[in-house]
Amino acid sequence: MTKTFQKICRLAGAAIADYNMIREGDSILIGVSGGKDSMLLLHLLHYFRAKAPVRFELKAATFDPGFEGFDAESTAEACRALKIEHHMIRLRVREVIERTGTVHKPCVVCSRLRRGKLYGLARELGCGKLALGQHLDDIAVSFLISCCRGGGLTTMGPNVTSEDNSIRVIRPLAYVEEKLTAEAARELGILPRGACIYQKQLEENGDRAYFKRKLREMEQEIPDLLQNMRHSLSDLRPGYLLDRRFLNLP
Repeated sequence: MTKTFQKICRLAGAAIADYNMIREGDSILIGVSGGKDSMLLLHLLHYFRAKAPVRFELKAATFDPGFEGFDAESTAEACRALKIEHHMIRLRVREVIERTGTVHKPCVVCSRLRRGKLYGLARELGCGKLALGQHLDDIAVSFLISCCRGGGLTTMGPNVTSEDNSIRVIRPLAYVEEKLTAEAARELGILPRGACIYQKQLEENGDRAYFKRKLREMEQEIPDLLQNMRHSLSDLRPGYLLDRRFLNLP
């Protein structure tokens, strides 16, 4: 085990404990895209399954969008090598996007399709929880998008219910910065297994890429920015915001 992976284990362990993500007897479906973050989450939960004082089951699922060069089979093999049952969800996302005329917002469409399929599979497999690989940078960026686009003060919660309240979505990497996941992926030899065909479009015009660049710029002035944002998101003071529902108005 590398020092970086050990640090990630400590941070993830703290997040899991703080937000009561994993309990005795849980059956957890891991969403594994094959990217560095989800693959790291796979290894992390595999490690915790062997070491944790509570017993829980793991299964894994990969959403194959049908993009050229997307190597979902290698991801499945990696799961099976860890003795984690793997399931494949196949859907030709590009055809759906082109048929519905949503080429201008492919990420939103793909995300909805992916979540719906993963929720359905989790219910089918009897998994009460779905573990996703979003990290602290993702949480911070989502908060900035919601705040600046008028979507309210919201972000990706560490332990929340799905839209239909049938399962809970957990994010064990909620305290982990992306620079750590990237470093751990290099040390563990985790290689990329295909990219989104809309990646260039999203990098040039997507909200997430834009606010991520702004986050990097802000970090140049505030080195502890991400951890500061994490602490702020953990210390809500509604009486000092503008939502009248929480204000003691005369």
